[in-house]
Amino acid sequence: MFERLGRFVVGKAWWVIAGWVVAAAAIIATTPSLSDITSADQESFLPRSYESVQATELGQKAFPQQATATAIIVVKRADGQKLTPADEAKVGQLAQALKAKNIPHTSGYLTGPPAVAPDKSVQIINVGLDAPTPDDPALLDAVRDLRADIGPELANSGLTAGVAGDVASFVDNEDTFNNAFAVVGVATIILIIGLILIIFRSPIAALLPVVVVGVVLSITTGLVAAAGKAFDLSVSQDLQTILLIVLFGIGTDYILFLLFRYRERLRAGDDKRTAMIVTVQRVGEVITSAAGAVIVAFLVLLLASLGFFGSLGPALAIAVAVMLVTSLTLVPAVVSLLGRYVFWPSKAWQRAPKATISHRLGTVVGRRPALVAAASGVLLVALAAGVLGYKADYDFSAGFPQDTESAKAAQDLQRGFAAGALAPTEVYLTTSNGSPLTEQQVNDFAAAVAQAPGVGQAQPPERSTDPSVARVNLLLDENPVSNEAITLVREDLRGAVHAAAPPGTRALVGGTTAIFADINSANNRDLSVILPVAAGLIALILALLLRSLVAPIYLVIAVLLNFAATLGATVYLFQGLQGEPGVTFQLPIILYLFVVAIGTDYNILMIARLREEAREGNEPRKAAANGVEHAGPTVAAAGLILAGTFAVLLLAPISFLQQMGFAVAIGIVLSAFVMSMFFVPALTALIGHKAWWPGHGDERPASGPHTPPEPATVANG
Repeated sequence: MFERLGRFVVGKAWWVIAGWVVAAAAIIATTPSLSDITSADQESFLPRSYESVQATELGQKAFPQQATATAIIVVKRADGQKLTPADEAKVGQLAQALKAKNIPHTSGYLTGPPAVAPDKSVQIINVGLDAPTPDDPALLDAVRDLRADIGPELANSGLTAGVAGDVASFVDNEDTFNNAFAVVGVATIILIIGLILIIFRSPIAALLPVVVVGVVLSITTGLVAAAGKAFDLSVSQDLQTILLIVLFGIGTDYILFLLFRYRERLRAGDDKRTAMIVTVQRVGEVITSAAGAVIVAFLVLLLASLGFFGSLGPALAIAVAVMLVTSLTLVPAVVSLLGRYVFWPSKAWQRAPKATISHRLGTVVGRRPALVAAASGVLLVALAAGVLGYKADYDFSAGFPQDTESAKAAQDLQRGFAAGALAPTEVYLTTSNGSPLTEQQVNDFAAAVAQAPGVGQAQPPERSTDPSVARVNLLLDENPVSNEAITLVREDLRGAVHAAAPPGTRALVGGTTAIFADINSANNRDLSVILPVAAGLIALILALLLRSLVAPIYLVIAVLLNFAATLGATVYLFQGLQGEPGVTFQLPIILYLFVVAIGTDYNILMIARLREEAREGNEPRKAAANGVEHAGPTVAAAGLILAGTFAVLLLAPISFLQQMGFAVAIGIVLSAFVMSMFFVPALTALIGHKAWWPGHGDERPASGPHTPPEPATVANG
């Protein structure tokens, strides 16, 4: 099949390229924009079955005037002394003056209750921020306008003020985010071009992945948007960035797979057309299987209960499918036309290297497979043990620079009030049959929940325009996005609140901490479902590729072990050495996307080469040595480029970006340089012919009528 495909693509190269140009132009011109299906609706992040979502929906109906977000103006004396009655009056005047300015997208300007901290250190003004969506840029402008107007109003008053809250924090860190991702984007291009220049010493080969991925990205975004319109799907604003990273990751991998094998065939004496036909024949099945495994891994995200991951899966699967078709058609067509000029001006393609590092490593693996398998396996297990100490961290603000206005204002607020003042836990009481709540019911309930475990302060109850609903805001003693607060809400606070509901009523716990508690539960559930299902389906693809039941088992175990080792290494560094309270809660699913899914490519490339070497008549240890020698440079180059791209995130001054950068980089390094280069080939050498049971994958296949003529020096094929 792949030999026939190679003959068609090479024989009709100009037609293939023309077809791609026409198809790309048609797709880009006729499909909608990705922004048309982008949504920031966080209600869809969690299923409605979760209590925090039910609480949010009830709050939106019962308190329709509730703002999209809140900015908290924290006022204190410049000399650090307690606020005086005159100061408190001045803060009241500030609230009225700001309200009179009619700053767009703001409302409320509430100074209580309670507005003054018990120790008189600060006084607050709650400002509602109103916009259609929580991420509307107008909210950022509203915070900027607030800050611009506060200064003149407090001039010569002896008071200073800062604006805190999530929106204010984003304003303060917007440049940091943008700069971090800009650096990553530039670094990605530089790494790809630079490393491929070093490998092939050719600007044409170096630019090929950049140009191809650029074309594929334009096509993919159009197809994803069209699919979203057709099936009424919405995607996160993060999708564009994730698509870019995924396409550069797998696109560079697949192009390197082709270029390395193409150069190998040219060195073996093939003409440029035969070299590409053999390349597609030999590598096409590998790329297809690798892409199939990645597509399956992404589609398994449809099983996630978290809405973000469910929408992410199909979009990424479409991207990989487009890259697969590109790698088997457009890239071979272009390279077959360029021939040896794809490596211009270098002449290194003409001669096979001698005594290379990969040759020496292959020799070690072939001669000492037991030692290599044991050493690499022990390393992975030792790192994986770190998972036992894993704690999820939901506090993004702690990872931001702490010298910004919002960070300093938040610190002042939490010193004066309970730790949970920035994100109160919202408790709703409603009757079961829609009848009005009595004052006695509301007051008794408010008094009871004020004594619930972990509650530092309780604000006075609020009655809705709907007489059957009331709300009590609780300020927790713990940081509202800490593991302690999340565990408290999930295990103790909810139970106490539910028990405090009078007969004939029910209570719902919502707010930021409750949402994160439910996300924690959903995340754990999703991983417990996604990982086993993905492992099973990847094993099935490997079984079809290898015609074996044994090899897929230890290959999938290796992938899961590598996942655990990556997470464990991150725990060791950030929780152990750096003393962080945990690692970002998004990390396991990020590792699934970039380490389990994409890292599987390296395993498939290596095991396919081991099978190919065995089919050439090499016994298991020799096949392992040759496999590492020939496939090792491809795996190393692809892994180095992808790992280097993410490692740049370590330069970002934001903790969770550093964690993500380190985790994915070390995960790819372990996938490429430990698992694929050493563990898998050594284990395959040890198992020997039984690795291919019950099939005969290591036996030389009968030559078919379409098999291209093999030049001499078969050992290099």
